[in-house]
Amino acid sequence: MTLNEAIKTRILNLCKERNITVNKLATLSGIYQSTVNNILVGFSKSPKAITVYRICQGLNIELHEFYNDKLFKNLDDD
Repeated sequence: MTLNEAIKTRILNLCKERNITVNKLATLSGIYQSTVNNILVGFSKSPKAITVYRICQGLNIELHEFYNDKLFKNLDDD
């Protein structure tokens, strides 16, 4: 799994856990829905750190909590 795939999967898992849509996540994060969609469909090959940080703020979690998941172990090179 690549880093981008792990980020995408983590976002989707967190939305599912919290029972929120991607649109709701974008609203809570203060970012455009198209930005989140671009990450999820793979148009954004390297999401900026600030974007992931804002997503974390929208989810009310710390950045380290986002990356503290088995998805981020043994990543393939992008």
